[in-house]
Amino acid sequence: MGSSGFSWKLNDHPKLPKGKTVAMVVLDGWGEAHANQYNCIHIAETPTMDSLKTGAPEKWRLVKAHGKAVGLPTDDDMGNSEVGHNALGAGRIFAQGAKLVDIALETGKIYDGEGFNYIKESFATGTLHLIGLLSDGGVHSRIDQLQLLLKGASERGAKRIRVHILTDGRDCLDGSSVGFVETLENDLVKLREKGIDAQIASGGGRMYVTMDRYENDWEVVKRGWDAQVLGEAPHKFNNAVEAVKKLREIPNISDQYLPPFVIVDDSGKSVGPIVDGDAVVTLNFRADRMVMLASALEYEKFDKFDRVRFPKIRYAGMLQYDGELKLPNNYLVSPPEIDRTSGEYLVKNSIRTFACSETVKFGHVTFFWNGNRSGYFDNKLEEYVEIPSDSGITFNVQPKMKALEIGEKARDAILSRKWDQVRVNLPNSDMVGHTGDINATIVACKAADQAVKMILDAIEQVGGIYVVTADHGNAEDMVKRNKKGEPLLDKNGNIQILTSHTLEPVPVAIGGPGLAPGVRFRTDMPNGGLANVAATVMNLHGFEAPSDYETTLIEVVDK
Repeated sequence: MGSSGFSWKLNDHPKLPKGKTVAMVVLDGWGEAHANQYNCIHIAETPTMDSLKTGAPEKWRLVKAHGKAVGLPTDDDMGNSEVGHNALGAGRIFAQGAKLVDIALETGKIYDGEGFNYIKESFATGTLHLIGLLSDGGVHSRIDQLQLLLKGASERGAKRIRVHILTDGRDCLDGSSVGFVETLENDLVKLREKGIDAQIASGGGRMYVTMDRYENDWEVVKRGWDAQVLGEAPHKFNNAVEAVKKLREIPNISDQYLPPFVIVDDSGKSVGPIVDGDAVVTLNFRADRMVMLASALEYEKFDKFDRVRFPKIRYAGMLQYDGELKLPNNYLVSPPEIDRTSGEYLVKNSIRTFACSETVKFGHVTFFWNGNRSGYFDNKLEEYVEIPSDSGITFNVQPKMKALEIGEKARDAILSRKWDQVRVNLPNSDMVGHTGDINATIVACKAADQAVKMILDAIEQVGGIYVVTADHGNAEDMVKRNKKGEPLLDKNGNIQILTSHTLEPVPVAIGGPGLAPGVRFRTDMPNGGLANVAATVMNLHGFEAPSDYETTLIEVVDK
């Protein structure tokens, strides 16, 4: 960049003034869907957001927050918080997560990389272990990527392969795990016919085994460790299809909560514990539920649970899960190189920036917003405040979370007039939506709305501008649906709760006393997405966006 005479200086906007305080509010998991009893955002008392929506149509619109609009492979891929904040902050669309892995597998580039060459050194004498979520949900992993990796690794010298499966039922239908295990078993049979010793070694449900997040419950990771590494679990079976079918018969057990099991040989010994000299790959491309296991596999110094033994292995992630911690050190697919984010441009153009959320989304409104980059661009012009999340509880127990504290911090930052941009993430509708607790999610949405009101009231007082948006949908639809859009029922006639993100669009609302007369949303951009927000925000700060940014959503018409 430097050699081509690149400059960080942004051009002044021809019509919009500088010097207005801009509040940038991200409601996490706040999509737009039809009003019905499963739309918690609709049911909840949300007078502030309702007033934005029913106010001026030229100040409220919807944008895409999933699929190709955020760099994912297809429009069937739901967005998530990481790619959503990457797009909001970067102002351009970068190939993300699954798509990066798809490209690396399609081109074979994955097998030439440092990560694969690193694990390959164990193939001659050790076992290759593959650990990950077995489903086609596309949020954390995809079974077709596992299938391609099995084929590619076996063609490149892996003679002994063990797969440690985690059943889903959260990003795909409950009960679908049996079919995925059967598919995988068929593939492994074909490998065995070619003389490769390949089999499933252990398993368990994602919410009970391995895939905890935010250090909420290390016992979840330990249950996985015991099965995957030590070869120990309360349930032992000779094959995985039988294991999943039998364990699903336990009352109140679903795919997500399947207890851990190991596959044993005829003498009752585990067929695939992880031992010295083996290679391990965690298959998930999404980070948040792999970081904890990654640290247990990677770090010699570790005190979260008793690992009993810490095998000397070659470990690689499908991707690097934490760029800040360099965790893991080795990975099969390199992250997108996100450069020149809007946050860096604005700071380099003297925009003083304050960012705040609670722990569960603090990294999103800072690290992911800034293109997977930790720390400040300029600590004289920036302040990032993290409010500790409630730990050790599920979020439906305290559905208000820290929304009001985040609102207060933002309000105080705005009223101090020390900051030109005050950026927050309100996590409630996402984190509580994930619990599947409809009543709690309604409370969560109301709390988020109250926090928005605090922020907009402060913007009113300082003559500023607000931008309110979201990173993806969740709380606006809490039920699984068939192709016609009707709620799906389980065998007992109860609705099947949807705990995942959605494919719904999200709102963008602009306003405030500092918004210049004549600013409105353009009508010639029906397909706007989250990446269009960055240029919009730059305009509201009085700048034109760089020429390669996705187009701004606003125009100024002479009144």
